[in-house]
Formats: sequence, structure tokens, C-alpha cells
Amino acid sequence: MCWSEHGAAWDAVGTSVVENKTRENMERIFKSAKDNGYNVFISPHYFYPTDTHWKFDGPLEADEFEHHVFARSGPLTLTGFANSGADWVDRFKPYIEDGKTIVVSPHKVFGPQTNDLVLQLRKHGIGKVILGGMLANMCVESHLRELLEQGFEIAVVKDATAGPRHPVWGDGYQAAIINYQFLAHAVWSTDEVVARMQAA
Repeated sequence: MCWSEHGAAWDAVGTSVVENKTRENMERIFKSAKDNGYNVFISPHYFYPTDTHWKFDGPLEADEFEHHVFARSGPLTLTGFANSGADWVDRFKPYIEDGKTIVVSPHKVFGPQTNDLVLQLRKHGIGKVILGGMLANMCVESHLRELLEQGFEIAVVKDATAGPRHPVWGDGYQAAIINYQFLAHAVWSTDEVVARMQAA
């Protein structure tokens, strides 16, 4: 899990999570969205046992399979889900499990091309999206790019995400922030997002 000190990915992402106050800011966005009547969509990243039989993986996918990050016991069961690498962060559960949050089908690599996020957004009549989550240069950027291609207007919350740091590959968060500036319609802080939600 990318969000937790106990997660397999913490060594790579922890510094960025702490510096950005990613968890605290994501919680502020959840709370503000709920308090101000915004729809919240979760695009989860899950792997099922059958996914471990893929014939090839990218470097991050291989690492996720090896460490059972995002692993679930099956698509139709939540056995072993609680407190696993696929579970919600405890502080987010009241917002996600309130019966109103739309949890779409899982994406399998990085982007929403393999799930029903776009369908759900369109069925709810939504054309503008505020985007946050993990990881900045992988899933968040992939979601940004696909949603842009699908005709949505996107604002990315720069301190409600974080990215991995690698001694050879570099700082994934900084790479993402550069790309957000080129791609997104807006790049806001959590303070800006909360203020805009309250003023709308």
C-alpha cells in the first residue's frame, strides 16, 4: 500500500507523502466534497489471483505482484481485504464507505482505460474532475491523460498526491508536477480546492 508506513511501497513514496501531507490533504478533500455535495469517485487498483498469470509485466507491476500490493483474493469476495495492501486507508473509510461514494471497477495497470470510471462520470453528468491520489507520476498522471482524451476538464491537486523517489530513475513526483502544468486545465493546492468547493 502506498499510503501507509507499513506498506510495501513506503520506502519509495514515504518522503513525498509526508512532505506533501498527502493523507491529510486527501482527507480534507473528501470531507469538503461530502460537506458541499460533490460526488466522489474512487478508481481502485486491484489484482486478483488470475492476474498473476500474465505473460509479461512492467517493472512496477512485477514489484507489486512480488509484494502483493493491491492483491485481493478474488473479484467477488472481500476475504482478506481488511488491513491488506488493497484496503482503504482507515482515515478515508468513513468517506468511502458512506454508501454514496462511487467505487468503480478496478484499473489493472495505471489508467482508467481498463475500468468503468469514464462511464460512471458520464452517467452522472460530470464534465469537470478534481483529481488526487497515488501515485503522482503513474496512476494519477495516467488518469489525467485518459480523462483529458475523453473530453473532461481536469484540475489536479498537487499536494493531494505523492510520487516515488528512485536513486537512479529520479523523483516521480517532480516529473508529474511538470507534466500536470503542461496537461491539466488547473493545478491547485488543497487549500484552493477546499475554498472553491465552499464557494460554489
